Amino acid sequence: MTTDGGTRVIQWATGGVGKAAIEGVLAHPELELVGAWVHSADKHGQDVGVLAGLDPVGVTATTSIDEILAMDADCVVYSPLVADEAQVVALLRSGKNVVTPVGWVYPNPASSQAVEDACREGGVSLHGTGIHPGGITERFPLMVSAISAQVTHVRAEEFSDIRTYGAPDVVRHVMAFGGTPEEALASPMVGLLGSGFKASVRMVVAEMGFDADPRIESLQEVAVATQPIDSPIGVIEPGLVAARRFHWRALVDGVPVVTATVNWYMGEEHLDPPWEFGPEGERFEVEVTGDPDVKVTFKGLQPETIEEGLVRNPGIVVTANHCVNAIPYVVAAEPGVRTYLDLPLLAGRAAPHLGAHR
Repeated sequence: MTTDGGTRVIQWATGGVGKAAIEGVLAHPELELVGAWVHSADKHGQDVGVLAGLDPVGVTATTSIDEILAMDADCVVYSPLVADEAQVVALLRSGKNVVTPVGWVYPNPASSQAVEDACREGGVSLHGTGIHPGGITERFPLMVSAISAQVTHVRAEEFSDIRTYGAPDVVRHVMAFGGTPEEALASPMVGLLGSGFKASVRMVVAEMGFDADPRIESLQEVAVATQPIDSPIGVIEPGLVAARRFHWRALVDGVPVVTATVNWYMGEEHLDPPWEFGPEGERFEVEVTGDPDVKVTFKGLQPETIEEGLVRNPGIVVTANHCVNAIPYVVAAEPGVRTYLDLPLLAGRAAPHLGAHR
């Protein structure tokens, strides 16, 4: 269902990804922003453009889920910090497609029947996307693998300075930076990340035909400060966690065939072990080992400086963009849970001053 004004979009939550998604929707020639759900009472009734740091756009935010469910809209960009399946089911049943960076990238059919049923009931689709997990871990590795043969290993890896991530409570209390190694290794982070990254690994395994062990191996490592390190969450004292590394690996006969890895550092100085980004600096990498080997490096997804990242982090923006640019394709899809494997090639759109709609 669309209107003459374009595909009508609601933004759910206005954190970092939500604000960037609002920008993306407003710039997209085929989309129309019609509403936003917000968690905080102090945001209720405010103009959504103002909440995103833009000029007013004449759309008012609400804390009422009932108002959102009753709203005439085609799609919801669902980007809370943590997904609530009951909310997604309600949105789908209300006849709204859902695009989200917080789950359902490659869901297990055995555990996704509720959302699948809701899609059928509402005549709509659910699509999980993002960047890592998301494009870097599934879409781009599969695309790159098409120019290789006899593939033996697929790797997707992030190298980022976590000081540019503007969520200090998450960095301190969930990621456990600045805590003891024991606290970090016992934190919920590996589990919170694992649901997404394991799904990414499983998608690549299934599509490429690896005879992998059904169990995805999860590994984590920490590095501690050797001297005090200044950071946005305060000084990290010697002996406390200043870098984290996570791996999710699919194995065939004990040998990794698909690997997703995250490297998050509080800079590169004063770490034990002495981890570094290497000469290429912060980046994302996709590597396919086969005939021939192929490696793609993505730059520009991390900010130039810590200060820039805390204001507007490109990694957050590209996560939102991948959601927003998927909307027209998801709305056009047949009802059901739709992964990258079910949709055609997605593309961004020309800048407004260069597009056919100007």
